Amino acid sequence: MECNHDDFIRLMPELKGQILDVSDLKGGITNRLYRVKSSGGGDYVFRFYGQKTELFIDRDAEMENLRRLGDLGITPGLIRYLPEQGATVVTFIPGSALKNEDFLREDLWEKIITPIRTIHKSGVRLPRLFDPLSEVRRLYEILRGMNLRYPEFEIPGTILTLEKIDEIAAVPHSQYVPCHNDLLADNFILTGGSDGCRASMCLIDWEYGGMAPAHYDLADMFQEILIPRPLETRLLSLYWEGKDTDHHRYMTDLFKPFPDMYWFLWSLIQLNISAIDFDYYRYGKVKYDNARKNIGFLQNHYGVAV
Repeated sequence: MECNHDDFIRLMPELKGQILDVSDLKGGITNRLYRVKSSGGGDYVFRFYGQKTELFIDRDAEMENLRRLGDLGITPGLIRYLPEQGATVVTFIPGSALKNEDFLREDLWEKIITPIRTIHKSGVRLPRLFDPLSEVRRLYEILRGMNLRYPEFEIPGTILTLEKIDEIAAVPHSQYVPCHNDLLADNFILTGGSDGCRASMCLIDWEYGGMAPAHYDLADMFQEILIPRPLETRLLSLYWEGKDTDHHRYMTDLFKPFPDMYWFLWSLIQLNISAIDFDYYRYGKVKYDNARKNIGFLQNHYGVAV
């Protein structure tokens, strides 16, 4: 959808009479995003929800995530939640979004790890339980409910394999921590500290946030940025402060197929409901192939019987 000034004023009437500088924020593949700077000093992000995204996003939980994490100073501030109008307004965080290659920069490693560790160790209870296996099953049921079939992918068999891996990982819900669950590079904003975000690195887009295993959140990040394995180990050592790195490496590897299957199924659903011009099929196929590759790695490297 294309928006004009009246659309923003309709959602925030206090902007009426102000000069608005509107820019389209590129890169979103779920929602339409606009930055709106007002002559009154406000700087906002207006998010207009993608069609039928309520199939896999709990907007009430997303807003509660922002409220509960707000005191940590590493998330956008919630300005307006308008579910009946399919929109949310949050503070714009000035800075630069990371790119995958930025994760190769040693000078950024501590800044990347700090907000993740801060959230995981915050003790905050997020409203949604994000059980990786259950979430994969849920998306598969949505896909089946839409009467969509993709026989080129062995989905039921792969989910059966994930069930076996889940039994091996054996992380009880009592050990889940608040997680972002969508740690792609674009969701890291390098700020240097600002009014919008006190930390030097902030995390945006909390649509999928919930209580999950810490190793899953880290695995999701690694499967998004795809840096060399030795650098993954360096980041894990930094996160875990050098303690039991081999164990945490193993646990993170166990969880790697889960986010890939989640985003694969998400992509097939989006392929059939989204109006955004994006090659969801190709994106999803890459995720599926990576999931199968990581399952093979668990078998060959660790001897995991799945």
